[in-house]
Amino acid sequence: MVRNILIMGASGRDFHNFNVVFRNNAEFKVVGFTAAQAPFIPNRVYPSSLAGRLYPEGIRIYPEDQLESLIESEKVSDVYFAYSDVSHEYVMHRASMVQAKGASFHLLGPQSTMLKADKPIISIVGTRTGAGKSTISRKVADVLVKQGHRPVVIRHPMPYGDLTIPLQRFENPEDLDKYHVTIEEREEYEGHISRGLVVYAGLDYKLILEAAQREGDTIIWDGGNNDFSFYRPDLNIVVADPLRQGHESRYYPGETNVRMADIIVVNKTNIASQEDVEKVIQSCSKLNPRAKIVRTRSEAVLDRPEWVRGKKVVVVEDASSVTRGELAHGAGAMAAKAVDAVLVDPRSKAVGTLKTAYEKYPTIGTVLPALGYNEAQLKELEESINAVECDAVVLGTPADLTRLIKIGKPVARVKFEAFDVEKPSLEELMNPWLVEMLKVRQVSR
Repeated sequence: MVRNILIMGASGRDFHNFNVVFRNNAEFKVVGFTAAQAPFIPNRVYPSSLAGRLYPEGIRIYPEDQLESLIESEKVSDVYFAYSDVSHEYVMHRASMVQAKGASFHLLGPQSTMLKADKPIISIVGTRTGAGKSTISRKVADVLVKQGHRPVVIRHPMPYGDLTIPLQRFENPEDLDKYHVTIEEREEYEGHISRGLVVYAGLDYKLILEAAQREGDTIIWDGGNNDFSFYRPDLNIVVADPLRQGHESRYYPGETNVRMADIIVVNKTNIASQEDVEKVIQSCSKLNPRAKIVRTRSEAVLDRPEWVRGKKVVVVEDASSVTRGELAHGAGAMAAKAVDAVLVDPRSKAVGTLKTAYEKYPTIGTVLPALGYNEAQLKELEESINAVECDAVVLGTPADLTRLIKIGKPVARVKFEAFDVEKPSLEELMNPWLVEMLKVRQVSR
């Protein structure tokens, strides 16, 4: 008997789980996806070109608030939860909603969803979004290049644009324009591209893996939110955030990551209190006694400090970190305060969906989230920034917004990287794995 199922997602893990487990599987009928977190995704269709022969019309994507009515109207027997960076309590509330309607609630794990690669995989994942995965991914890439490897980066999906494109390849800034990527995507890709690395992303991660393996000798999985890798890693590095001490054991699937980690990087030790750093280390050690733990500091540097020092500034931060990541501020505010700038509160000047974001995420501090998922939202961001009375604008987002919008004030960008603070360093902890990976590669040749 065919089982009618719904997949609860946010346009990332949900599509991957479908592709790996349910596509062309006649035992199940996926009656729809539901969408949370990612804007402008509900009421679209996962295309037939990716959905496979069983879905010639594709699969509809519904708002998550229709979950209970869909279970009833579509006679759903099973619901699969497939998104990340949510509290354990949040997940179980969804499970209760599903079970109250009579359906079963499922979480697919790594054994069911991780693809096996022919080349070595180093996975960089986190306990929460905004933990500093990007800086650690870049640090790992630098180590690999220094040691003579040819890494290729595969990024967790952010398919906010054309859902018919299974694979995207980014090598230069023009590729970002070619695919009309959002600010959030630029934040993740630009740092790698500027280092001369190739980045892959998209919707079909089996196809993406095959392409990346033809191009590089090592794959870096650059994770999104706090999700676990789509590929079975040879080395699993997890980034923990002491600014949100306790979240490493309270958020899904961040705790899963900690328990599977080979190396745990406790980042931002120069910003968080020593007490919180030690508490995170103790918590991670309790969850995973076999993991190696290393501390790093996260340094934020202004490219134009003279435009910011002692001035009134508006700070624009990485949106995911200050919205669903629940941080009050990020690297931009930290860098501005370090040169005695005064942060002007921009909240009263926010318009449209940016104004709505403050209502939805009350933890956002006196900063603007860099929301820009479409042209209309970019216009709202531009208007909101330019309406603030200030001397300069500080871009804490890694994306170069000056390529996308017109800002009427001097703009200072923040660059931030991770640095070792102790021995053995991250590279030294990685070396035993890199030696083994090199042996495997030589044997395979």
